[in-house]
Amino acid sequence: MTTHGDSRPAAAEPALEVLDREECLRLVAPGGIGRVAFNGSYGPTVLPVNYKIHEDAIVFRTSYGGPMDQDLRTGLEGVEIKIGFQVDRIDEARQEGWSVLIQGPAHHVPPDEVPDVDVTPWAGGDRPLYIRIVPHQVTGRRIHRL
Repeated sequence: MTTHGDSRPAAAEPALEVLDREECLRLVAPGGIGRVAFNGSYGPTVLPVNYKIHEDAIVFRTSYGGPMDQDLRTGLEGVEIKIGFQVDRIDEARQEGWSVLIQGPAHHVPPDEVPDVDVTPWAGGDRPLYIRIVPHQVTGRRIHRL
């Protein structure tokens, strides 16, 4: 029997299932907490955000002038910053779960286009800037026991 570094036995006959786009989007549709990954000023950056799905895009909020706002702004017309957005649900006790990775361009949502969607950041504070990620590449995996 194989064990993990935390001394728990490995799942008997674990199976890794590749998820199609439709199933991935179904899994992330309820919203919640995800992680935004991008190339920041100091290198690779991953930040947790509260998100919702609105009109087939990931929407979250951040603060004007904050690190994410600055790192996702190029100031160049037509230049898109491509980022990753990852959501997972893991049941450690059962050693089962799923993970979805969405990749695509991130856009600042202009104030006149702010979606009618309630995305309330847990971090609190003034976060009036909406960011939208348009999914171009959607991949996912589920691990479960047979």
